[in-house]
Amino acid sequence: MAIEILQTTAMPPAIQKVLDGSYTVHKLWEAKDKAAFLAEIAPRVRGMATSGGAGASRALIEALPKLEVISSFGVGYDAIDIDCARERGVTVTNTPDVLTECVADTAMALTLAMMRRIPQADQFVRTGRWPKDKFPLTDKLGGRIMGIVGAGRIGQAIAKRAEAFGLQIAYFGPRKKAELAWRYYDNLVAMAKDVDILMISCPGGKETNQLVNAAVIAALGPEGYLVNIARGSVVEEPALVQALVEKKLAGAGLDVFADEPNVPEALFKLDTVALAPHVGSGTHETRQAMGDLMLKNLEAWFAGKPVLTKVV
Repeated sequence: MAIEILQTTAMPPAIQKVLDGSYTVHKLWEAKDKAAFLAEIAPRVRGMATSGGAGASRALIEALPKLEVISSFGVGYDAIDIDCARERGVTVTNTPDVLTECVADTAMALTLAMMRRIPQADQFVRTGRWPKDKFPLTDKLGGRIMGIVGAGRIGQAIAKRAEAFGLQIAYFGPRKKAELAWRYYDNLVAMAKDVDILMISCPGGKETNQLVNAAVIAALGPEGYLVNIARGSVVEEPALVQALVEKKLAGAGLDVFADEPNVPEALFKLDTVALAPHVGSGTHETRQAMGDLMLKNLEAWFAGKPVLTKVV
């Protein structure tokens, strides 16, 4: 009899096909009465397939007494109650590394888009304004300083790309990394004062909630730019919006928001921002690789082998 798993959210079609062919899959997001649905299947569910966005709350984990493993599609696991999983002896896996390059590409694309006003230039041409007007000058990338919040796998990949554009690198994190030659700051406000572009690539969660607050944004100043490809929770979003509206920040490139998919409407009217719908890893190749790793973690667990990318 096939192992029964709970799936919390839709997956890419190719990944879904493998899940459906390998397990008895109970699709939570399709259930009209989720409480009744969970109550009926709970005694039989041994695994969970979820995503970085959908996560797994304490209530959901505790509703599944036979749960052994949570395999998440995504590198971020802040939406999974790790403490509860640890208490219950539930193994949690994620999909690091395979999305690093595409997320770093997106980070640089947003940096270029906001500083060179690429979305606005596109609209300038599309709306027929070019024959009648001149597009305003924009800001050069090279020669500036990028301060990276979180110099992990993705942060380092961004830094290498940024250096190729002629940017100098600084970074902030909980500790200095001996292997990195870039200037290290243990004070985020101090770094924000010294850099031109603040690039956010740290994990989400309680430890980084609103880490980039009003004081950090103020320190970045009216000539500073902010890019966020991490989590919306890392930024004090009202303070960011206010700074952009009042021109106390030069611009922002945002792939993530505090209450996705809801984006502050004030941002829609600004020509100093470049916005994306959380697509940092959104390429065919990367999503396939993420799905394959999620599947391999489930397969390994139920075969009695070590999982490939264990969180807890």
